[in-house]
Amino acid sequence: MRIDLHVHTAPKSPCSNIRPRDLIEEAKRIGLDGFCLTEHQLLWDAGEVARLAEDSGVKIFRGVEITTAQGDVLVFGLEREIRDIITIQELNEMVREAGAFAIAAHPFRGFKMFGVGQLGLSLDQAVKKKILRFVDAVEVGNGRVTAQENELAGQVAEKAGLLKTAGSDAHELSALGTWVTVFEQEFADEKGLVEALRSGRYSVASLR
Repeated sequence: MRIDLHVHTAPKSPCSNIRPRDLIEEAKRIGLDGFCLTEHQLLWDAGEVARLAEDSGVKIFRGVEITTAQGDVLVFGLEREIRDIITIQELNEMVREAGAFAIAAHPFRGFKMFGVGQLGLSLDQAVKKKILRFVDAVEVGNGRVTAQENELAGQVAEKAGLLKTAGSDAHELSALGTWVTVFEQEFADEKGLVEALRSGRYSVASLR
């Protein structure tokens, strides 16, 4: 199953210009099996997602991108919204209590690191990033960062012993599928998605 784990839509994410229904046709066109709606600080209503996905042939899952003081985190399986900026430790406690799954999103995106190249950040320094101690996986493929930043994320995940996922971080339709997570097993709901993420039986790829 080819799933784009990181997608934003308008108007729920003000920074996106994607209309949710347009995602379905584009997903079919590029060969995606499904995608995850991961708005900033906002969780879609389950009924609304079910209606959107109905009879479409495309699987749609809910997640949320949460801003912490240590960086952004994609969370799946957490049935709550967090509007304020919290610490990664606080989020980790909520994730563990809910049996959810947390992914460090674009952990080495340039503006957050004040220029990785300029700082000459080494792998040993990068792996000490605090957020990595409180997540289950690292997003090693993200459509809105550079190839070098994705490569560093992959090296860090390997060294830290964390799972590797990917998602487009699409804010415009043409970006959908730039990075995807390819799961070995089939699943139909969000519980299945969380279980599949925990299993580690997947790889990352690009459809564009």
